[in-house]
Order: sequence, then structure tokens, then C-alpha cells
Amino acid sequence: MKIINNPSKKDWNKILERPTKTVGDIENTVNAIFDDIKGNGDVAIKKYTQQFDGVAVENILVSEQEIQEAIAFVSGDLKNAIAIAKENITKFHAAQKTEKVFVETAVGVNCWQEKRPITKVGLYIPGGTAPLFSTVLMLAIPAQIAGCKEIVLCSPPNSEGKIHPAILYAANLCGVTKIIKVGGIQAIAGMTFGTATIPQVYKIFGPGNQFVTVAKQIATKFGVAIDMPAGPSELLVVADDAAKASYVASDLLSQAEHGVDSQVILVSTSKTLIDSVLIELQKQVLALSRKEIAVKAIENSKMIYVENDAIALNLINEYGPEHFIVCTKDNNYYIDNIENAGSVFIGNYTPESAGDYASGTNHTLPTNGFSKSYSGVNLDAFTKSITFQEISKKGLQNIGNAIEIMAAAEGLDAHKNAVTLRLKDLE
Repeated sequence: MKIINNPSKKDWNKILERPTKTVGDIENTVNAIFDDIKGNGDVAIKKYTQQFDGVAVENILVSEQEIQEAIAFVSGDLKNAIAIAKENITKFHAAQKTEKVFVETAVGVNCWQEKRPITKVGLYIPGGTAPLFSTVLMLAIPAQIAGCKEIVLCSPPNSEGKIHPAILYAANLCGVTKIIKVGGIQAIAGMTFGTATIPQVYKIFGPGNQFVTVAKQIATKFGVAIDMPAGPSELLVVADDAAKASYVASDLLSQAEHGVDSQVILVSTSKTLIDSVLIELQKQVLALSRKEIAVKAIENSKMIYVENDAIALNLINEYGPEHFIVCTKDNNYYIDNIENAGSVFIGNYTPESAGDYASGTNHTLPTNGFSKSYSGVNLDAFTKSITFQEISKKGLQNIGNAIEIMAAAEGLDAHKNAVTLRLKDLE
């Protein structure tokens, strides 16, 4: 892990670069697959599943029998853990419901706003090197609370052509209406265009690798919305001598083990802490089952020493981390002034993995600096706001003349006339 001391601000952009390819590097591949699936549907889906996942799947739709087998296979301990997580995630997202907003903007002019669910949503659940059944909870629970009628889930099959039992169990538990054994670019394309088996959806949710992230961005060209560009995982920890080095190292490794293209960063005002964390990293990584992945991710990662909290905060806001852990002598300084972060974890006893699983907050978060403009998944992500207005005779008389003057000033005579006709009838 590279240690950088007091970097000049002009070098921050270079230092904070993510280890990801650009959209241009991947776009041609994504477009070719999208075109094929748009024209050839399930045939193309199965072709790419065999090409990229190395398995031939005859029926890509998960059957009820497969779901029941998965339910029986999942251990009681895991079911209990999932139940705890589900309860907390449900509490947090249900609390995000908002009432109808109603305002009489002028006498006789009533305006209000109501939230309505997105009817058809698609959930992408990575399989790859780790079956992320926790992401099923993070996406399906708010979709269900919002009232989405169709909840379609896509996840890549394993070498046996099956989806991990815990993913199927969680999907069934959380009201997913259809589960498809397909991953990668082909899953995003399938939900974008629809096939004989995969329903077309209005919005696609979920994290993925760089190819899935670009595929989601390409999907927007075809009228499908996405939650956010959520790519390879990343974590930034700001810590000083108030932090415990072993805890900091464990958090850095918890994100590094996600994938070789993950990135973790430690920012500190303490060189002593940096040295201690480095020792802990070297010790703890040896015990990981995903040691090789974590080691490669660490190669993309950095420890950055800065002189004070103000410099640290500016650097962090410039980076815009997906996950942000604060463990310093003055946590409130960072809490009060952070501008760009997906989710914030505070103090020695708030590991990032708590948010990944069971604290209740959502772990589907903007990466690659998109926290500067995107929020993580929340209940509102599964709804849209519709505005309503109802104007009485008195109300139109109150605002009608203003409408006429403004429409005439813009040269829109029909707009003006739609009001003038009504006002004359009211004279």
C-alpha cells in the first residue's frame, strides 16, 4: 500500500484516481451486446451467459421448485441473521415515507404532490466471486415498501447453472416477483429491451463491475432509468491517534476483499497511526480466504498523511468516497462538514460492514466520485413524485391575468387564449 506524505493540492486528482477503465474502453463491447440482445432476445442472452459465465443454461427463469430447494438449503442461523437485517432495513426505509404535500398557493389555487411507486423495477445482484444476497435485501425491501408491482431480479448463475440459495431465499422473502439466471451486460440489456423471458423494466438498480456500470449508463439511452453509476467498491477512512489501528486495517481489508478493482484509502494526520495500520494490514491479510483479491486491491490503494483536519476534509470532499469512516479526536468536524460521501460510519465501533448487512442503512451507493451528485438507494429511489393542481373560478381570476401577461411576453398566444376564454366566461 503506497504511503504519500503531504501531497500538493495540484497532485490530488492524480493521487485520487480510481483503478477503473473509462466508459470509452468498455462502451463498444456493451453496445455490441445490447444490439445483439435487442434483436435476438433469449438466444443472445444464453449465448453470452455461456461465453462469460462458462455455463449453458437451458431455462434462465428460476422455477418455484428451485426456490423451495433453496429455502430448505439455507441454514437456520443464516435465516435468523437475514431476519434481523430485514427487520432493521425495513424500519429504516419505512421511516422514509412522506405524506402528501398540500399547499394553497393563492386563494382558490390548490397544489399538491404525491409519491407513486415505479411500476416495474429491475434488481441486479452480483454473483461473481461473492454471492451478494445482502444486496437483495437492500433493493427488494424498499421496492416492496414503495409498492412496486413488478420486481425483477437478475443474478449470474454459478458453474452448475444455479443461483446461490441465499440469493433465492432472500428474494423470495422480500417479494421479488421474477428471478432470472443471467448476469453481466446481458442482464442489463435484457431488462432494458425485454425478452420472451425477461420483462422490460422502467428502472434498473444494483451494483456491479465496470462492465455492468457502463451497461447501466448505456441503458439510459434507451429510456430506462438507473439508480446511479454504482461500480467497484471503495472506502476512505479518516483516522488519527483516537482510532485503533487493528480496527482501521480490518475495515480497509473488508472493502479490499470485494474485488481486485476495489480501492481503499486511509487519510490521517498521524504518521504513527499510518505505520501501525500498515503492520496490521500485513498481518490480517494473511488470514483472509480472499487474500489474493485483497492483496491486488491494496496495490491500488493509498495511505495519505496530511498536516491537519482541514486539509484532510478538503481532500476527502474532492474524492467523494462511497463509504466514509470517521474515527478521529474531532468526529463532529467531519460529520458537520462532509459534502460528498455515499454513507458515513462514525467511531471505533461502527465498522463499514455494519452498513453492508444489518444496521438498516442501504449499501447500494454511488462510487467513482458520483457521491458529489448522486444519493445512495433509498425509498424515494423506487417512487416518482406526481404534482396535482385544482383551480376554482375564484382562483383562476386571481392568477389568470398574470398567466396572460407572461404567455404574451413569450409569444405563446394559445397559452394566453386558454386562460382568456375562461376569464371571459366568468365575467
